[in-house]
Amino acid sequence: MRIARNLAAAGALTALAVGATTALGTTASAAPNVTPQGACGSAYKTVNSAPIGSRGTVYLTYNSSNGKNCAVTIRSAPGKATYMSTYVYIPDTDTWAGDDGNYTSYAGPTYAYGKGHCVSWGGTIDNVSVSVEHSNCAALKERRVTEVR
Repeated sequence: MRIARNLAAAGALTALAVGATTALGTTASAAPNVTPQGACGSAYKTVNSAPIGSRGTVYLTYNSSNGKNCAVTIRSAPGKATYMSTYVYIPDTDTWAGDDGNYTSYAGPTYAYGKGHCVSWGGTIDNVSVSVEHSNCAALKERRVTEVR
């Protein structure tokens, strides 16, 4: 009886471990048709965006009530998990937030306080990257760079 109970407990622990790995170990987001506000929050308004080739778009949003920017990279067509990233950087305060991994529809959201500061941000889908430096500030003209690796 003790052996049967130990085997049952071992089987239950194995099933639990496999289930936890399946639930927690996946890095692929599964939300199709996501919007920047759906990822960042309804209080965030889109203030800028940049296409990542034909693969998708990276969005910069801003919440005027808390002064935070949010960046999210969204694929045009969700599908098989592929490498994606997104980041937002505030050069004046050296504040950076980013996310990367293998995702099915979007990377992020990432948040950084940026009220009254220029913002640098960008994203990657597979082998195409876009970076935007010094955007959303009157003092400097933004600089956009698209790279294909």
